[in-house]
Amino acid sequence: MKAIAINGSPRKSWNTATLLKKALEGAASAGAETELVHLYGLDFKGCCSCFSCKRKVGKLAGCCVMKDGMTEVLKRIISSDVLLLGSPVYLGNITGEMKSFIERLIFVNLSYDSMERDREDG
Repeated sequence: MKAIAINGSPRKSWNTATLLKKALEGAASAGAETELVHLYGLDFKGCCSCFSCKRKVGKLAGCCVMKDGMTEVLKRIISSDVLLLGSPVYLGNITGEMKSFIERLIFVNLSYDSMERDREDG
């Protein structure tokens, strides 16, 4: 089993990071391979809504085409079994870095086709 934790805090050793490390320690004690990623240590941007990931065919189908500090992290997440997200609350919400990360993570899997949504629901 592989567990990856994403730290959305600018502080690499404060509360959010501490909680994520403790969770990963628990996973490691059960035999999991673990990794902690600090978003503020990466050079990346949020989704640019280019829709290239929506292509149905080709080597980039279903993948974000932006090549930056997030590229390898997204690949490792896809091959993981557990994904833990941690963020402090700033202005009543997650940090901007975490929001940008989540955009890149889930936009590939969002569907704008009502037929696909209907099929998934029923």
